[in-house]
Order: sequence, then structure tokens, then C-alpha cells
Amino acid sequence: MKISSLLERLEYTCLQGNPEQEVTTVVYDSRKVEEGSLFICIRGAAADGHKFIPDVVAKGAKALVVEEEVQVPGDVTVILVQDTRYAMAFISAAYFGYPAQSLKTIGITGTKGKTTTTYMVKSILENSGYKVGLIGTIEAIIGDKVIPASNTTPESFVIQQYFREMVDAGCDCVVMEVSSQGLMLHRTQGFVFDYGIFTNIEPDHIGPNEHKDFDHYLSCKAMLLKQCRVGIVNRDDKHFDRIIEGHTCTLETYGFSPEADLRAEDAQLVGGKGYLGISYHLKGLLDFSVEIDIPGKFSIYNSLTAISICRHFHVSEENIIKALKNAKVKGRIEMVKVSDDFTLMIDYAHNAMALESLLTTLKEYHPHRLVCLFGCGGNRSKLRRYEMGEVSGRLADLTIITSDNPRYEDPQVIIEDIKAGMARTDGRFVEIADRKEAIAYAIHHGEPGDIIILAGKGHEDYQEIQGKKYSMDERVLIADILAGK
Repeated sequence: MKISSLLERLEYTCLQGNPEQEVTTVVYDSRKVEEGSLFICIRGAAADGHKFIPDVVAKGAKALVVEEEVQVPGDVTVILVQDTRYAMAFISAAYFGYPAQSLKTIGITGTKGKTTTTYMVKSILENSGYKVGLIGTIEAIIGDKVIPASNTTPESFVIQQYFREMVDAGCDCVVMEVSSQGLMLHRTQGFVFDYGIFTNIEPDHIGPNEHKDFDHYLSCKAMLLKQCRVGIVNRDDKHFDRIIEGHTCTLETYGFSPEADLRAEDAQLVGGKGYLGISYHLKGLLDFSVEIDIPGKFSIYNSLTAISICRHFHVSEENIIKALKNAKVKGRIEMVKVSDDFTLMIDYAHNAMALESLLTTLKEYHPHRLVCLFGCGGNRSKLRRYEMGEVSGRLADLTIITSDNPRYEDPQVIIEDIKAGMARTDGRFVEIADRKEAIAYAIHHGEPGDIIILAGKGHEDYQEIQGKKYSMDERVLIADILAGK
């Protein structure tokens, strides 16, 4: 492929060589360079691609995309751009033949709800006959192929590669989670989303390696509404006016607000043996009743988001109702049937904000007891341990403190930190370091009317100890416990 074809939608300066030169592959990882490659020099958190230029030239790279002038042999074409990450998104789109043009693209951003909503959308659209690709926190799904995720929003090259594979697999559309980091690092450039969704925003991901403050976090999230044709926004969010500021899309809203285009009314808690849910009536652009087997007000928001999107795909009322009733997400308020007497669920809540939201929601169902089992990850902020301990001590009737991913720390040290947070409350707790034993304790001591939440691991199927990942899936642990293993 000619370099000029890869650069056709970019502003650039050719410092040396010939833009009409052919290249064989596009690469941003120096280890994957081969004879004839075009290498994009990315400045990352750990390494600067510009430092690997001598190595990639020695391996046969014939073109470089750089942010600064470099000294290389005269037969290497050097392309100067302002931002190589931004450039990579457009180069990747061209390299894979602009696959987004053959897909309806749906991007969902927000502090909470992204994962659940993507699966709801996938469920509704597939129930209506569409073939849907998915990219998110848990995995990427392309036809029958499932790829575990390492980032919520992959690098732009990987996104375009997935899009190409989706088109080749016969997908009509793709729904993907869009993180603030993904937007900040231009991973979703190179195409325009058909639909961009903003679920909500709360302080999160603020720190030296992420966002300097809440304003920066919000401004990065809001970039999505400048990269989509139709923007769909939660009207109830207190930052709504700031979220939509400067948007370039057609705007639609959802929520409980009477000003929302699609709104929920008459919400009711529902429940049965071993499950919890919620129902409401949809008004505005659509008019029908909805019931979901996932508890909480945030489930209404997630479903409203999904319905707001799927309305544009002319999905029938019947298909929406059926799909929402059956929508399940691994590790997101995932109910696991163990008894008719009490309810047990698995959730990814692994920080104080998420745990407080979850426990507050579950208390609305007035359980006999709310039992919370959790641990905290090692080699992470100690503050998270104190805060989660305090939240569970304050809201749960019984806390079972156990191990999560201790990484390189002593699990007992982490437990002691959690207990320090618990000590700020009068909450009851037991400590059982072994997670399987802790889960067994929760199940064997379950009382009628209890809601038991296994928090922190969610979709993860491993436990990380001293640099190694050991197989550990809570669903498997539960099955073994029930089988007496």
C-alpha cells in the first residue's frame, strides 16, 4: 500500500523520502516490525517509540511517522505529524479499508453503565436479526470469536482491525465501550460514530496516570459528542449542560426528567425466588411497559440507554421487551441461583463508589440481611481499602472480608487495612482469607430473605498472586461448593 494512501485524511510533512513508496505493514510495536513496514512512533507512559528508530530501521522499516525530526538513512521515508496517536487512528482506518463505513457504529461512554448497556444493546439488536460485534471491558466479540480484553477501549489500530474482522464476519453493527482514556488518546478517531451515548459522570479515574482533575475527565468524556452523528445523553445528570457544551451532533435525551425525549415513569421494585428486578413505564418517543431481571434504578437508566439506541434500528416493541427481560452481563449484578430462600449475586464493584451504589440499591429491596463479601487488590491505593471497609460496615448487615487479587502483597495486610475502615462503623464482620471458604461460609449461613453479594471479582476468572494468575471463577467455586467439593 502506498504511504500517501495511508495518509490521505491527515495533514503531514514529508521530511525525507517518497510518499508514493509502498509499505507492507503498519506497525506501532517495534517488536513486530518486518521488512517494508511503516512504523508509527508512539509516546507511551512507559516508552517512547522514537527511541526504537535505530532498531526498526535495522529490521527493515521503510517509513516512519514521527513527532520530531530524526536522523535515518536516506532510503527511509520520514513523515512528520503533530500527534502520532491521532495520526495512527487515521492511518489504521485507511490500512484496513475504512471498515467503519460498512458498519453502524455505537459508542457508549460514562462513569457507570457502559458494560451492561453494551450487552443490552447487543441482546436487543440480535433479537431483531442484526449481527452485532462488541468491544468492551470484558471482551471483544466478533461472530463466534471471543477475545479477552486488556483495555476498555483498545488502541486505534486494534479497533480498526476488529472492525475489519467484523465486516468480514458479516456484522451489521458494532457496539463498544468508549473510555475517557480512549478519547483522550485519540483511539476512537479515524471514523465518526453513528451513535454516541453519554450515560453519566461522577469523579473517577483521577490521578497522576489518568486525569488531572474532574474537569479534565469530563472534557475527555464529552469529546464523544463531537465524534458522532447522533448523541444520546442522560438528561438527569447534574452535569448535563457541561456535557453537551460544544456538541456537534443531533442530540436526544433520556431519563426521568419531564424534559427527556424518552423517559421512565412509575418505577416499581419486583422480585421472586432467587432474583430481583425492576419495572417501569416508558413514555415520550415510545410508550410501553418494561420489566428487567436486574435490580436498581441504574438498571432503568441502562435499559433506557439501550432502548434509545435500538429505537433507531426500528426494533419492535415486542423484541425490546423480550431482549431486556433476558439480558445478562457476566459479573454485573449477575444472579446465581443457589437457593429459593435467599438471593446471591456476583458484581464487579471494586471501589467505594461502586460498592456504595450497589449496596444502597439492594437495601431498597428490604432484605432480611444484606451480606457483602469482598476483598481489595494488592499494590493499589490503601485508601480504597479503608473506604470500601467503611462503606460495607455502614450499609451491610454482615461483611465477609476475604482476598481479591493480592498481587505482591500479603493478603492478611490487605484484610487488616479493610478492617481499619470497618472500625469506623459498628458493622458486623467475619474474616476468611481463602475466597472459596469465604463464599462457602456465605452460602451455608444464608438465611431466608438474605441478599448476598460477592463483590470485586465480577467477570474475572483468575486470582493474581505473586505475579501469577491462577484460575478462579466464582461461578465454578459456587458450583463446587454446592456439589460438596
